[in-house]
Amino acid sequence: MKSTNTMTEGFQLIHDVFRMRWIPEIISVIGQGYHGYNEILGQIDFLSNTELNRKLKLLLDRQVIDKIENQDQHGYYLNAFGEDLDHIFKHFIEMSEKYIKK
Repeated sequence: MKSTNTMTEGFQLIHDVFRMRWIPEIISVIGQGYHGYNEILGQIDFLSNTELNRKLKLLLDRQVIDKIENQDQHGYYLNAFGEDLDHIFKHFIEMSEKYIKK
């Protein structure tokens, strides 16, 4: 079993990512296959260029996404950590749909 300190650090890391505006949306959009800057921007209503630049830099710094530019691929891609976060976000959406009455 993991130590309490490790669990606390893990929860803090996830919380830091979840609480930032636009981050879940950006991760979700990249996870849906939109990798180009303009593709990402076009999928999220009301997200400005400046804010997208800031959030992509933050996601790169936190090692959630990778920027790939070669002959075969270009754009932003979820790495293993980003894929795990996207999976968690999907569960939150499912739980919201299941338990939050409209």
